[in-house]
Amino acid sequence: MHTPEDSQLGREVDYPRHYDPALLFPIPRTQGRDELGIRADALPFIGHDRWQGYELGWLDARGKPVVATATFEVPATSPNLVESKSFKLYLNSFNAHRIESPEELQRILERDLANVAGAPVRMRFGVPPLREEDGGECIDGLDIAIDHYGPPDPALLICAGADVEEALVSHLLKSNCPVTGQPDWATLQIRYLGPRIDRAGLLRYIVGFRDQREFHEQCVERIFVDVLARCRPQVLSVEARYTRRGGLDINPWRATPGSEPPEVWRTPRQ
Repeated sequence: MHTPEDSQLGREVDYPRHYDPALLFPIPRTQGRDELGIRADALPFIGHDRWQGYELGWLDARGKPVVATATFEVPATSPNLVESKSFKLYLNSFNAHRIESPEELQRILERDLANVAGAPVRMRFGVPPLREEDGGECIDGLDIAIDHYGPPDPALLICAGADVEEALVSHLLKSNCPVTGQPDWATLQIRYLGPRIDRAGLLRYIVGFRDQREFHEQCVERIFVDVLARCRPQVLSVEARYTRRGGLDINPWRATPGSEPPEVWRTPRQ
């Protein structure tokens, strides 16, 4: 079985001393998408999961340690997502492994991750640049009272009036790991073209994820389908930039077909 309970989540484990691709653990995306009514053969979005790794290390051909950062991109069309703790353990399995060249390491990483995700995975060395700007208008300063922290209520998403094109940002997205209950924090960016979204309702909706136990990718897909269904924008893009744990952060992005990928950058919290 490939359920979270079968993974290394929440368990005490020894960090690997040898390269081991079997450490990677796939979780079928259908486990989260079935609840949202998302069919694998009719996805309402395009997108990817961009992982940023800050603790990549290996030994060169003569045994000298090498360290680097890396960015990995898993397509949203892949049948499986990669469970994060297994990803961290897998990367650590290279720490005492000799690699002939960075190009050889890239080939191994792309091959192993593709085998688990069930689709081609792109990897490049380096992480995106740090940017101080929010990438849109932050709604966190709204003077509103909130007393509901979950589950997220799509009825709070209200739209009215003429079409606008804007990007709204909140740093208050917080969800919890579905197995361990550990908190996951993110900056959320919603770009859209369509009837103006009521910002107070949107902020209350976002705060409604505070006790939600879902993987990062599933949270973003829930936000996407809820906004799409309630507000019916012509164009919609949802991206969450999660803070890192164990040397990895994840940035799921979902958008209406035909949308341009978002600009790639890191927030100060990443």
